[in-house]
Amino acid sequence: RTPEATRMLSLVRGSSLLSSLLRSTPSSLYSPRRPLRRPMTMGSCAFGSTAGDGASYGFSSSFDSGNGELVSATEDVLTMRMKEEPFTKKDDRKHFQWFHFRITGAGGRPLKVVIDNADQASYPDGWHDYKAFCSSDRTTWHRVQTTSYVGGKLVIDLRPVPSDCVYLAYFVPYNYERHLDFVASTVAASRGGGGGGGPAVTLHTLGSTLDGRPLDCLRFGSPGAWTPEAQFAGASPEDAAAFEQTQLALSPWERQGGPKRVVWIIGRQHPGESMASWWMEGFVRRLLDAEDPVARRVLRRAVVYVVPHMNPDGAVRGHLRTNAEGANLNREWGEPSLDVSPEVFHTRNAMDATGPVDLMLDVHGDEAEPYCFIIGGEGTPGWDDRRAGVQRDFKAAYARACPDFQTVFPREYGSAPSGNVITAKTQVSTRYTCVGMTLEMPFKDNVQLAQADGWTPRRCEILGAATVDAIHAVLPVLRIAAPP
Repeated sequence: RTPEATRMLSLVRGSSLLSSLLRSTPSSLYSPRRPLRRPMTMGSCAFGSTAGDGASYGFSSSFDSGNGELVSATEDVLTMRMKEEPFTKKDDRKHFQWFHFRITGAGGRPLKVVIDNADQASYPDGWHDYKAFCSSDRTTWHRVQTTSYVGGKLVIDLRPVPSDCVYLAYFVPYNYERHLDFVASTVAASRGGGGGGGPAVTLHTLGSTLDGRPLDCLRFGSPGAWTPEAQFAGASPEDAAAFEQTQLALSPWERQGGPKRVVWIIGRQHPGESMASWWMEGFVRRLLDAEDPVARRVLRRAVVYVVPHMNPDGAVRGHLRTNAEGANLNREWGEPSLDVSPEVFHTRNAMDATGPVDLMLDVHGDEAEPYCFIIGGEGTPGWDDRRAGVQRDFKAAYARACPDFQTVFPREYGSAPSGNVITAKTQVSTRYTCVGMTLEMPFKDNVQLAQADGWTPRRCEILGAATVDAIHAVLPVLRIAAPP
């Protein structure tokens, strides 16, 4: 099959898939599998008494999300480098900052691990006050408090190495197998999957990545209209009068029902920002809770589309920012293509099919800023006071629901460059005249509520769950009421 034929087949299948998103049945369509563009190059080196300077321990990064290349090794110092990702044209550089590797046979001894190209990383300011993560069982992770950034090198000082097999990582990894388990268990726990009284969840495959992986989308609820719950008007005339007063304060959409809001949640466009996947677990777990009144009300009034992992190829390859082709997905939303950024291409097409989108949240991690914060649609073409107010209300409700989120810092992210429509939030905000936002979590910690292990997967999950409260707060005002 020629490349042009492959592209046309993907377009045809994609259009069929988009129409299926508007129905209540799950889609089983896949875009054509694409071959690997290059061999997997997750560097590894096993060494013993004959390796660098006679060191007697081992080093490897040849596993899911591994990144690290050995430079040298002595009995008390291991020096390695982070591997560069493919060149990113729109950023005019090769990104790198994610690391994930293991050391074997060194348990009980002091060992300094030196990452000697830290100062050349994508965001070197992020190393200040940073502490690496370490695990002996790949389940329980803790910060190495004796991590320092000195002379352009990141030094992880293990005193001693806690086990004969230890893993070190930039943030707690979230591997692809866990992603597949998460998707399968979510569908199984839903009403449609036989899981009982939870919400209906359907799994759609939006298309294929460059490495042939499915791009999964979980849909909570079904498109269409909603009707208000039965209301209790009281047992006396006074109760009835009070009830009528509360109804007058509601919008027609709240009193009478109407079209469901369309909410999209996406994460992990930047594959090294694994906190986004942990956030997704908290968010989805709460949506699945059939006894949570806020989640139940949200899913009565809205249909929620969740793309939990936008960039599985980059994550498996150990990338920080890019996919298999070296594309920074969050710079591809203006003109996505099947050859370079199929992940964005298929997701944007699916949004078009389910639209108009009313709210979109894109979940990320920030290397330098020690806060959780949202970058909104300011500066995008046509941005208006109404949407600015909705965004402000969302952020205020989020901060009330979870103190780890705040609305004050950092001030330098106050607005996007004028006319910028290449990121998810700016493209979506402009394309659908809605509220599109980017949520950032720290790689280090929220300094306002600092703790020994800094920002952790559990805190990501809690922040994810609190998002349901913020969505609930703004549902009535997401769309302009139609004139009578």
